[in-house]
Amino acid sequence: MKKLTILAIVTLIAGVATQAHARSLGEQKSMTPAQVLEELMEGNERFQNGHGTHRDLLNEAEETSTGQYPIAVVVSCLDSRVPVELVFDQGIGDIFVGRVAGNVEDRDMVGSLEFATKVAGSKLIMVMGHESCGAVKGAIDDVELGNLTQLLDKIDPAIESVGTEYGSRSSKNAKYVDAVIRANVLNTIDDIREISPIIAEMEKNGDIMIVGTMYSLDDGAVTIVK
Repeated sequence: MKKLTILAIVTLIAGVATQAHARSLGEQKSMTPAQVLEELMEGNERFQNGHGTHRDLLNEAEETSTGQYPIAVVVSCLDSRVPVELVFDQGIGDIFVGRVAGNVEDRDMVGSLEFATKVAGSKLIMVMGHESCGAVKGAIDDVELGNLTQLLDKIDPAIESVGTEYGSRSSKNAKYVDAVIRANVLNTIDDIREISPIIAEMEKNGDIMIVGTMYSLDDGAVTIVK
């Protein structure tokens, strides 16, 4: 008991948040889309500051074994340096994550988003790109490799939408690559709305929010793409 008390004091001094239990259906339903976005961004601040939530992951796994009530679904790149749950300081059962190189969409991904929102109750769809994205660079360089070729083709509209205002249209030009990454995030969001009348209607009614973000590999910061 004494050791637990000391640990608790150290935890409080360090500014580490605690979470006693897995998220409930009532907690999920009570949150607005704006509140969900705020929670994720606050979680990202904790991640950046090293004040992440102290978790008993095995206990969270047990508590969520009979049901899940995630508050958001994040479409992220496959990149191993973008661990989505960690980036937002979320635990088991808190968010859905759909990962694919270049954070692009197809009907399977959009169907998964419909499940996450319309069926499972998530209030936020986030499309998250990241700096120095290898898939975007590959698309800029016209890389061709098996099934990867058709995946990278989905990034072409973002490439075409970015002009010469950022300098040379090269994967070696960091400013240009960054602009294409941001454009690709916004294009993915537009495609999701177009492919899914269900999601578009939920957004129109205020049941969900759709937002684009960028993740910094350097400092772990997530920023909203305008």
